[in-house]
Amino acid sequence: MSRRIGYARHVVAGAGLALVLLTGCRKHNSYAPPPPPKVGVAHPLEREVVPRLDATGTVTAYNDVDLEARVQGFVQSIDYKDGQQVTAGTRLFTIEPAPYTAKLQQAHASLEAAEAQYAQADAEYRRQSSLGRSDFASRSAVDQAKATRDTDKANIANAEAGVALASINLSYTHVTAPFAGVVTNHLVSVGELVGVSGPTKLASVVQLSPIYVTFSISEQDVQRIRADLARAGIQLSDTSKVPVEVGLMTEQGTPHQGVLDYAAPQVDPGTGTLALRAVFANKDRALLPGYFVRVRVPLKHLAARMMLVPAAALGTAQSGHYLLVVDKADMVEQRPVTLGPQEGSLQVIGSGLKPDDRVVVTGLSRAIPGAKVAPETAAISGG
Repeated sequence: MSRRIGYARHVVAGAGLALVLLTGCRKHNSYAPPPPPKVGVAHPLEREVVPRLDATGTVTAYNDVDLEARVQGFVQSIDYKDGQQVTAGTRLFTIEPAPYTAKLQQAHASLEAAEAQYAQADAEYRRQSSLGRSDFASRSAVDQAKATRDTDKANIANAEAGVALASINLSYTHVTAPFAGVVTNHLVSVGELVGVSGPTKLASVVQLSPIYVTFSISEQDVQRIRADLARAGIQLSDTSKVPVEVGLMTEQGTPHQGVLDYAAPQVDPGTGTLALRAVFANKDRALLPGYFVRVRVPLKHLAARMMLVPAAALGTAQSGHYLLVVDKADMVEQRPVTLGPQEGSLQVIGSGLKPDDRVVVTGLSRAIPGAKVAPETAAISGG
């Protein structure tokens, strides 16, 4: 029994010694902060950027006129197909020319009669003048002959005017295209009486090549552009030197090239905008009147080197746009910036950024202003 008790004491003592040894070897627990989050940083790109104006415009026809019947009569023929492309002077409608041909012949006959009457009156005046110089005719008779001759001469002028008017009216019976363009569908039928109570609309002619695009820019843009152009030695009125590009809503970019054609002389006080117009060759007729288009005015004379960053790196706050910049101590700073135009996936920075700034371009969600990060060099691509 005593042996068992002694054995148990040895076991307990050994266990206690082991516990003491284990307790003495265990290290105390301590908090280790996590490492700073990794973010990708890059210096802004520097390259030449052409400033531009972006707007929305409307395509309008270069010429668009209604064809109207200017004389009364029955439509004798329609001499084109609806939607046909025609050249200037192409006959489109014929309105019963026979009555007007007869009136022209009548006017010519009246002219011939007036000319004959004048010839007889002129001969009589010459005879009376000769007799008057020999005192065989009174002065009164000479004056009467002269008055008759002058009246008959005036009748000739009146008859000539009648011929001209009859000729003009006859020409109105043939309605022709005033310029090259596309003719719309006809609005009258063959045999229909037109021009009874005034001009009757027959169809329209629309010129599609060249073509106009009209748009507006703000008063602030006008003042800034005028100042910039003045520094470049260009006046806003010298429109032919200002290129304009447009793109349809279904197109990528602005593939259609034109030039500024007109700038209004004053800003509309109601809208605070200046009306502008550009002209395009439109040889393929891709632009049609009534289209809405994206307008871009590249101001190539004002090109300058500027800084660009990925547009995805931009943030927006109530105070405006900002970028996250890592300083020399690897601390994140929220930097307010102003924006220029967007160049593809890149954003031009107008102010607020320096060439040697390290801009956070990846891992933006891990970059907290005022916190430290582990920056890694990244590349900026796109444009």
